Amino acid sequence: MNENIATEATELDNLMLIIKSFLEHMEYTLGKDKYTATKYDAFNALAYAVRDKLVERWLDTQQAYYNSDNKRIYYLSMEFLMGRALGNSLINLGILDDFREAMTSLGYDFEELFEEEQDAGLGNGGLGRLAACFLDSMATMSIPAYGYGIRYEYGIFRQKIVDGAQMELPDNWLRYRNPWELDRQEHLHPVKFYGRVITTVNKQGNVVKEWVDTEDVMAMAYDTPIPGYQNNTVNTMRLWSAKSSRDFDLKFFNEGNYIRAVEKKMQTETISKVLYPADNVIEGKELRFKQEYFLASATIHDVLYRFKKKHTDLKLLPEKVAIQLNDTHPALAIPELMRVLLDLENMEWDDAWKVTKKTFAYTNHTILPEALEQWPVWFFEQILPRHLQIVFDINTRFMEEVKERFPGDSDRLSRMSIVEEHWERKIRMAHLAIVGSHSVNGVAALHTEIIKNQLFRDFYEMYPERFNNKTNGITQRRWLKMANPPLADLISEYIGTGWTTDLYELEKLRAATKDPEFVPRWQAVKRANKERLAAYILKHNCIEVNVDSMFDCQVKRIHEYKRQLLNVLHVITMYNRIKENPAGEFVPRTFIFGGKAAPAYFTAKLIIRLINAVGSVVNNDPDVGDRMKVVFLANYSVSLAEDIFPASDLSEQISTAGTEASGTGNMKFALNGALTIGTLDGANIEIMEEVGKENIFIFGLTAAEVNNLRKKGYNPRDYYNRQPELKKTLDMIAGGFFTPNAPDLFRPIVDILLNQGDYYMLLADYASYVACQEEVSKVYLDQDEWARRAILNTAGMGKFSSDRTIAEYAREIWGISPMNITPGAGSRQPGETF
Repeated sequence: MNENIATEATELDNLMLIIKSFLEHMEYTLGKDKYTATKYDAFNALAYAVRDKLVERWLDTQQAYYNSDNKRIYYLSMEFLMGRALGNSLINLGILDDFREAMTSLGYDFEELFEEEQDAGLGNGGLGRLAACFLDSMATMSIPAYGYGIRYEYGIFRQKIVDGAQMELPDNWLRYRNPWELDRQEHLHPVKFYGRVITTVNKQGNVVKEWVDTEDVMAMAYDTPIPGYQNNTVNTMRLWSAKSSRDFDLKFFNEGNYIRAVEKKMQTETISKVLYPADNVIEGKELRFKQEYFLASATIHDVLYRFKKKHTDLKLLPEKVAIQLNDTHPALAIPELMRVLLDLENMEWDDAWKVTKKTFAYTNHTILPEALEQWPVWFFEQILPRHLQIVFDINTRFMEEVKERFPGDSDRLSRMSIVEEHWERKIRMAHLAIVGSHSVNGVAALHTEIIKNQLFRDFYEMYPERFNNKTNGITQRRWLKMANPPLADLISEYIGTGWTTDLYELEKLRAATKDPEFVPRWQAVKRANKERLAAYILKHNCIEVNVDSMFDCQVKRIHEYKRQLLNVLHVITMYNRIKENPAGEFVPRTFIFGGKAAPAYFTAKLIIRLINAVGSVVNNDPDVGDRMKVVFLANYSVSLAEDIFPASDLSEQISTAGTEASGTGNMKFALNGALTIGTLDGANIEIMEEVGKENIFIFGLTAAEVNNLRKKGYNPRDYYNRQPELKKTLDMIAGGFFTPNAPDLFRPIVDILLNQGDYYMLLADYASYVACQEEVSKVYLDQDEWARRAILNTAGMGKFSSDRTIAEYAREIWGISPMNITPGAGSRQPGETF
């Protein structure tokens, strides 16, 4: 009894401390009281109270890294799609229930406070979300790590659907405050642009290059704590914000020209204003290029600053520093490190190049030619003249190496050159990243084979030891424990909580398929999640959906290769079948779409209009009733995804085989008990291997068959003429059936499919896809069988934890071991903690 009393007293003390912290932040940080505080103020006071819990562990973690001098990984990414931080922090700190009780006792609706937080939309899609999952895993595994990115003032645009069309609105996520970040005004690094290079000879007779007459921008650090799951590790995400090197030009100010006085400051700070502007105009391209160098330069100087606190010999850099390039966007870090070593540290070329290659590693995320970055040489020459010289020098030495290895093969030289020598000379950033790194990895088994045997075959033949695979993963803490608490609790009750840090524990769920009590509870959880999503759809789309229908979901960036259009063709086919036989038996479906199209991507935006136009017809046809609904959920985000994945029955992963590097949405759906319909593309293949061929719906051409068909000569009209349902569907789109007031609106879509070659082979896969969907419907009729397969999908997700991915990176690429962080261990030593 005494123990119980002591425990209750401790819990009461904790509760009072939380309430005290919350009220103090409300009063002293925000300057509000109970009469003036808004709900948003309450969220901020709550966030600051949680951040207080993070900071002590954060300082201990950084000091432990400093004291141990262990090797650290610096993860460079132009995108970090973090989503909301409050729930994730509470779960990882293990204090969710304590804070819920405290807020409830003060009269607040805890869930409503969660909704007040803005998504930190610092990414376009999978690339940025992967980076966020990796940060979570690195902290959970106590790996000394830092994420580096840009603090965009405006994140990925807010999407609004008006008359069926996408409209882009600014995402001013920093309009009020970001309670999670701390500005580090002491960490200011100058970043140079433009100018010229002068060559001199020093007293020792060595040639010296000096980059002068530059326009300088200051990079200021903003740090966000990244907590590990219920351990003592809190790592750092450092985002750079552009600041003017001077507030304004006093000369113009004194002359009374106030606009000109601050103009330079405004232009300077534009660099970190907006995430990835439309780059179809020259101004957009220049800003994108500057952003990439801004990240690279500030980070390299920050890494070297931290390294030099303990070391003087820069040849030791690869022993203490690993830098991972998340795609080619940060690849300018390679010539930047070379510039620093050569020009500022006076290192010999061979030594500097050896250090650079051993330090960098490169992850490739795409095989699409248009997505492989190339920058015009004149861009480099104007904006980064010294770096162009260095890239040319790297290429000259590399070409000599290729000649020596493959003598007389001039075509190979042309293919492998970092400099594209066609009508406009360009720098191939992927080639630079490969040549300047010691490791090159793909992100799924198929993807890695494609980059080795097709995309970068020449490089693989030259450096086979550099190429490896690291299949992507997701963090189960956010995508199951946080996003789907009812399912997480059910799983923990059945197999224990070990899956939160070892996802392979989910294998124990296989036995649950034979448990007569577990299966109905699983089904009840799914239904409750569907009811929540149905309520969201009713509120935001004014569409009432049938909760007993199959929730068929495709949510991801809108792009032709992801083939949302193939999904639409099936929707129209289903609609036509109902219209032809209104009294027939059909398995009810709710088709749910979500995703943003790049503002300048005409076809993708037209596909969004088509989805909404089809939905307008289908949803209002009395012959259809509640047997079919089409819903487009606007402004797809991490927070919205957390509502969609738990409610989904069917996951659409239908990209053309050989085009999707990996995908992580496929993993999130399956983890939450959705069955997948997909092609043998990206990580779908590995998901099939883990869950069993009988528990996934596979259709369509393989990557090899796609290549063979292209070589042989693909004629989409052959499929159009042979398949009456397909012909009818395309004719309806082209003929204005869904937009009678604008009959030609969607003709360009059909023109792409029939007259422009149907590059992504929708028509070739249509019949297989429709037939596979019929099998899906057949299985869904047996709800117990569907639940059994769903449980087996979740049980097979062990491989797809980002913890496993990060463990492989750390062991096989970075050479970094986890640390044991002891809370409050020892006094902090003098020096810069961060």
